Amino acid sequence: MADKKVIAVIGSTGLQGGGLVRAIAADPSGEFAARAVTRDPSSEKAQALDGLAAEVVQADLDDRASLERAFAGAYGVFGVTNFWEHFSPDKEIEQARNIAEAAKAAGVTHVVWSTLEDMRQWVPIEDDRMPTLNEKWTVPHYDGKGEADKEFTARGLPVTLLQTSFYWDNMINFGMGPQRAEDGSLAITFPIGDTRLPGMASEDIGKAALGIFKAGDEYIGKTVAIAGEHATGAEMAAALSDALGESVAYNAVSADAYRGFGFPGAEDLGNMFQVTSEFESEYAGKRDLGLTRKLNPELKDFRGWLAENKDRIPVA
Repeated sequence: MADKKVIAVIGSTGLQGGGLVRAIAADPSGEFAARAVTRDPSSEKAQALDGLAAEVVQADLDDRASLERAFAGAYGVFGVTNFWEHFSPDKEIEQARNIAEAAKAAGVTHVVWSTLEDMRQWVPIEDDRMPTLNEKWTVPHYDGKGEADKEFTARGLPVTLLQTSFYWDNMINFGMGPQRAEDGSLAITFPIGDTRLPGMASEDIGKAALGIFKAGDEYIGKTVAIAGEHATGAEMAAALSDALGESVAYNAVSADAYRGFGFPGAEDLGNMFQVTSEFESEYAGKRDLGLTRKLNPELKDFRGWLAENKDRIPVA
């Protein structure tokens, strides 16, 4: 351990951070060791990190002092926040500020901040093509992270801004998989028309983050946007049909209809899909599949992800 570079991994029991912990553990070079940072080291998920992480330490994103202790002596920090725990961009920004200030105090060599675009660059809040949410956000779970980028850059931190993509895991964990209609047919529903949506396996985000750390200072001061595949709704439906052995249709609804579905976050996601569709060339165009595969040679496309995960998708 003494000769390894320690990476303090925020969200180590979650999808992105957990993927990075596992990627570090599986890396044959043995260059890095993961310090798993979690609010509750006694939790079942934290206990499952035993043998993967060099150590499991307690810290809370709302407690900067605890983060400073968790980052002490670390080479790198992987920072991530979870909007869906609290639905507050302002809280995400404050948590990002705590990560940045703690990383600055610890003097780390490299920070990888998992982020997304501030969609207000494309659809300002005064634009009436979609509803403004909570008076100041276009896509809250994007905008807060994008606004928080400056918490790292303004402090002069050696940071890589890692812009991620739609999780295919949302089909398992977020109810976005095939739904069965009264007539027994299956369909996925997205308001993206025939545009391509960049997506990826959440596990591959952690692997790409490790690739950034392994590259040394090559990506410091840069924005890296990643994806596993750019796929249309029809292409995702066809892949699901093959994987599940049952026809899955693609139900292309309007963004207005999607915003009206009523589940928590429906308006946020409806706006997100509308922006990614209307600004496909800008949004999908920057998510470089070749660069992602360079960072993570094990990168999966959607069919590859389905081959491993089709049985985990709840289909009644």
